[in-house]
Amino acid sequence: MFDLTDVKFVKRVVVGSDNPNQMNSEAKIEEARALLNRCLTDSPRGSIIATEKSFTILQIGEHQVVLQWICYHVGFPRKPSWLVGE
Repeated sequence: MFDLTDVKFVKRVVVGSDNPNQMNSEAKIEEARALLNRCLTDSPRGSIIATEKSFTILQIGEHQVVLQWICYHVGFPRKPSWLVGE
């Protein structure tokens, strides 16, 4: 059973484009998904403790672009050694 009192480290993982001035490529978005999956499966295993969801509709010339992202807050009992440098 997961208990919030066990959380000592939180990693914020953004999947999608959260900056309209710097759109993320599909490769960067896939990299974020892979990091999220690693956070949820590798040891120590993290648990999603919160999410943020957002979208923005941008007008670029005659085109409308939807900028959307979701941010996962993943809680760990300790900082994973494989997250060093992140």
